[in-house]
Amino acid sequence: MPPDSPLPDARPPPVMHQSPSPDRPLAGLTLLAVEDSRFACEALRLMCNRLGARLRRAETLAAAAAHLRTYRPDVVLVDLGLPDGPGLGLIAGLAALGAGRPLVIGMSGEEGADAAAFAAGAAAYLAKPLESLAAFRDVLMAHLPERGWLRAAGPAPGHLPPPDALALRDDLMRAAEWLARGRGGEGYVAGFVAGIARATHDAALERAARGPVADLAPLVQDRLATLSAGRAFGLS
Repeated sequence: MPPDSPLPDARPPPVMHQSPSPDRPLAGLTLLAVEDSRFACEALRLMCNRLGARLRRAETLAAAAAHLRTYRPDVVLVDLGLPDGPGLGLIAGLAALGAGRPLVIGMSGEEGADAAAFAAGAAAYLAKPLESLAAFRDVLMAHLPERGWLRAAGPAPGHLPPPDALALRDDLMRAAEWLARGRGGEGYVAGFVAGIARATHDAALERAARGPVADLAPLVQDRLATLSAGRAFGLS
């Protein structure tokens, strides 16, 4: 997105009863997650639902650009590794919009990626996997000064259910297809699988993702078989 491109003022139709409150401090806000992993996005969806926000998703930079031509979200969460390129350019473009721009937050599971996100212009950064509702809430509230009082007044967020196993299966199936067809670039596929491994606390899969790509396919198929057998891989 060019730095001088204005964000349109269009918003989704308002939803009734969306006044913010201590237990739903993000009520009335729309978040756009530019995130390729359905499993990671399901975690975000659960957090947004609990805090009162509406979540939309774009899984590529191209989809995000199309979305931003139509809607103006209040917050944009940008994963740094996407199928059609790094998210840093999108962060920079949004950060350069000036007054009226959304709150831009970078996300990554790679160690040290926060420095690149901040250098590109992100106002905040979230380390993946996203597992703490309180941490997610506090990062957003720290950059929404008009709602800051709600953070202090609100109760500690309760526990969330785990993301849907179907979302995890979808991510693994995508990875298996890419590995079988050699699509998406070896570096991107390995990073995508490493993200799944971190989110499911699968040390063996994460180690494989950092080794030869040829070693990944059997492990990904094994994880799919585990899910198909009804065992709780990654969700315990």
